[in-house]
Amino acid sequence: MADVVKIATRESYGNALAECGAEFPNLVVLDADLAGATKTGVFKKAFPDRHIDCGIAECNMTGIAAGLSTCGKIPFISSFAMFAAGRNYEQVRNSIGYPHLNVKIGATHAGITVGEDGATHQCNEDIALMRTIPGMTVIVPSDDVEAKAAVRAAIEYVGPVYIRFGRAAVPVINDQPDYKFEIGKGVLLKEGTDVTIVATGICVDSALKAAEMLAADGISAEVINIHTIKPLDEEIVLNSAKKTGKVVTVEEHSVIGGLGSAVCDVLAAKNPVPVKKLGMQDIYGESGPAAALVEKYKLDGKGVYADIKDFLK
Repeated sequence: MADVVKIATRESYGNALAECGAEFPNLVVLDADLAGATKTGVFKKAFPDRHIDCGIAECNMTGIAAGLSTCGKIPFISSFAMFAAGRNYEQVRNSIGYPHLNVKIGATHAGITVGEDGATHQCNEDIALMRTIPGMTVIVPSDDVEAKAAVRAAIEYVGPVYIRFGRAAVPVINDQPDYKFEIGKGVLLKEGTDVTIVATGICVDSALKAAEMLAADGISAEVINIHTIKPLDEEIVLNSAKKTGKVVTVEEHSVIGGLGSAVCDVLAAKNPVPVKKLGMQDIYGESGPAAALVEKYKLDGKGVYADIKDFLK
């Protein structure tokens, strides 16, 4: 059996920016003194005259990017999710969202897989915050392939985009010749009849592993990768829910306001079915190794499997 390739999506982000730099001469990247950690330093090395280090001043960085976008540039602002979405919320809302400017937000180090940095840096609320901004597109790639595709799609899309990247290396699961990324379109990874698992980000791999374990118990699980939280692919969710009659959502984020809430919004309005939301259950994270935290909060394949088994009783 071949070894599973693991790559952190923050690495994918930096590499994708550098790869797109020559193709898009109006692409500029701004960072808040974290180019090494967010991996925008890869772009800086290739295009030093198009990289701006704004220092530890995320809110100012956002204003600069807003101005650059009005001059024909495609700016990416980069920082940890806790800063890019949290500390920066007012500026993103008023300086980017309100005028609907063509600014992209590359938020790295999201979720509990920030690990040893602890609860203050483990942003499990960013998807909820960004979903509430009118006109904001929110993307959470599941692996290296999807992360690179998301960066390119964001560059080609006109309007504000928030992309969530992780610190920890995660399995590459989309290295298929027929893989296609499209903003606002979910991906059916596995067909099933008994329950629908809707996952995003690193939890897509967990969902696939849980589905394998469920199959061994005679339970047929359908697995859907929702890389775009907003706009949500309502059609793929509704079609699957009508078929299986039960839905489980899985995310490395609070169960309040994230993928689970987005899925529940559409199901409540158009096809009510029982739903179980798996994620951070209205709690803060804690310091510890990323893999240990994922296991503790039952976001690995084994944990997702156990919760789904309990849900189906």
